[in-house]
Parts: sequence; structure tokens; C-alpha cells
Amino acid sequence: VQLQASGGGLVQAGGSLRLSCAVSGRTFSSYGLGWFRQAPGKDREFVATVSWNGDTTYYADSVKGRFTISRDIAKNTVDLQMNSLEPEDTASYYCAASSGSAGLVVAASRYDYWGQGTLVTVSS
Repeated sequence: VQLQASGGGLVQAGGSLRLSCAVSGRTFSSYGLGWFRQAPGKDREFVATVSWNGDTTYYADSVKGRFTISRDIAKNTVDLQMNSLEPEDTASYYCAASSGSAGLVVAASRYDYWGQGTLVTVSS
């Protein structure tokens, strides 16, 4: 399974960005999907997860109400719409897939496949 993330960039506080992650390869199996982020000097942290069929989602408290994770089954992508961005959201964002579950997966250790990071910078 390969994941390719895109959509990062520089935005002012209060602005919006949309990240997209294309999932390819052995996708006839079902995977839990998620987004994580890592700021400079900090550990990687969970942001959001969506089930393989896109029916259920779960968010970190820090982004709840501002970020929306979604699954486009036809395009085989998982997107992260980020609104009301804050300087604290500045980080490299990573998409990931877990072969152990088709549902919601929060723990980074349960993800088998990771995309390359895409940098999001929010200026104040």
C-alpha cells in the first residue's frame, strides 16, 4: 500500500487548507485511515481517523470542530479539511493506513503504512 499526501502550504491564522492523501496498491483489503502531525521538536500526534467506508470519524480534541476528515471511495483518497487554522497547527502532516482494522484507529503504533509528510505553516 502506498500513500501520497499533498495540499500543504503557508496560510494565515484563521484561514483554511485541504490536505489530500491518495491510497494505492493493495486496496482490495479494508484499512483504517488517519492523519497525524508532528511539529518541530515534538512527538507525532494523532489528528483524526475515518473508517474504510467513510461512515465514522473521530478527532483529537485540539482539532474537533475545525477539521473534517473524509473518505472518497471512488477516488480512493482520504482528505483533511482544515478551517480556522491556528499557529499551533503548524506541523508536518502525515496520512496513514492500518491493515489491522477497517474502523477507527487512534494509536500510531497500529498503522502499518505512512505517506510522506506535507508541511502546513500557519502564520500569526
